[in-house]
Amino acid sequence: MKKSIILNGLIGGIISISGFFILEGTGGNSHGTLSMVVGYASMLLAFSLIYVAIKNYRDKENGGFISFSQALKAGLLIALITSTVYVVAWLIYSAYFSPDFIEQYSKAVLNSMAKEGKSAAEIQAKAAEMKEFAAMYNNPFLKIAITYTEVLPLGIIISIITVLILKKKDITHEAVTNN
Repeated sequence: MKKSIILNGLIGGIISISGFFILEGTGGNSHGTLSMVVGYASMLLAFSLIYVAIKNYRDKENGGFISFSQALKAGLLIALITSTVYVVAWLIYSAYFSPDFIEQYSKAVLNSMAKEGKSAAEIQAKAAEMKEFAAMYNNPFLKIAITYTEVLPLGIIISIITVLILKKKDITHEAVTNN
């Protein structure tokens, strides 16, 4: 199962970062609705490998049975590996291909607020908030943590859903392995 976890986690990581390259191919719109749709679609596709890996293990290697804890552990490890690949890729991408990301993101947020007809006071307050966020985002440890919070929760949710769908216990099998 270890090999499957690592392989599916790495493949999932590659799929999760495909959004970066798709967006670059469309002109690099990394701040709008298109970016959110492409980004989360690539993450969802990447995390679908959790289901594939657990189902394959259950059906092909474990006689059609898998405990809740086995399945959850596998799913969470795949999610962690996929998320780590995403975080490392984002750090590289943002440093070399989009070093002004946070400034561009801030501008996009403020422009969106203006288009929505928000008051000058609301926009000014948001600008101050975005300035604080930009300062925080320049700290590499916080940037890593923020990036993990963007991707890992989806992997955890998909892991739990997958486990609930695929979990099958065999009392006899479990009794033999626990003794």
